Amino acid sequence: MQVVHACSRPEQTHGITFRIQINVKQLPDTDVLLKLLFHLPINYPSTLPDISVNSDQLTRAQCMDVKDKLLEQAKQHLSEPMVHDLILWIQQHLKYVIKQPATVCNENTTLSKGTRTEDGIWMLLLHLDHMRARAKYVKTVEKWTSDLGLTGRLMFMGKIILILLQGDRSNIKEYLILQKTSKVDVDSSGKKCKEKIVSVLCETKVQSQHKRFQMFEVKEYSTLDELQKEFETAGLTTLFSEFVPPLLK
Repeated sequence: MQVVHACSRPEQTHGITFRIQINVKQLPDTDVLLKLLFHLPINYPSTLPDISVNSDQLTRAQCMDVKDKLLEQAKQHLSEPMVHDLILWIQQHLKYVIKQPATVCNENTTLSKGTRTEDGIWMLLLHLDHMRARAKYVKTVEKWTSDLGLTGRLMFMGKIILILLQGDRSNIKEYLILQKTSKVDVDSSGKKCKEKIVSVLCETKVQSQHKRFQMFEVKEYSTLDELQKEFETAGLTTLFSEFVPPLLK
């Protein structure tokens, strides 16, 4: 088992988030590299962890099956430390969880309309209060969206900062975990800090009238009209009218 990333210490509001990579022997000559993300809430283990699963060797459906089985197992260990037991369990049972031959599913591949999960494609609109270390913050957001296969916009208009994302619902949720638990900015003294003032304005399923973004882009707008046009072009006029003008008050 290889722990490749651990971030954030336990806090009163967020808990702890960390990534683990494990190689699981699927066939005598084949290894499957599982990339697991665990978010342990502050009242863990009395509360179940959030789990995300990615693998270049598995389909998205298979990744979802692995996640579902891990959560089922987690319920059997409620009120006791469980992460280590869950890892051991999936190493022993992965071949039984996977229901179809493994085919490549790169976690960086953006979903098309023909490859949606049962949850479909979802959309998330976030409002950030500020960015002190803007260059670093933007670079981090771009990396997260690339890693999770999310498309959309990071939009600046005056003091308004919005993040509009589209993608698989599980990856949207994983992005939110990263946004809330990672030290992505700096405080007034220049120390690294987490984003404490982020608002989820809207989280909803993408509808047929909504345009799918083909990539993630960072854009600046000089006027509110320019920002509104961006939303209108994407078929998101109602979203703009409901959530953006109130931010100017």
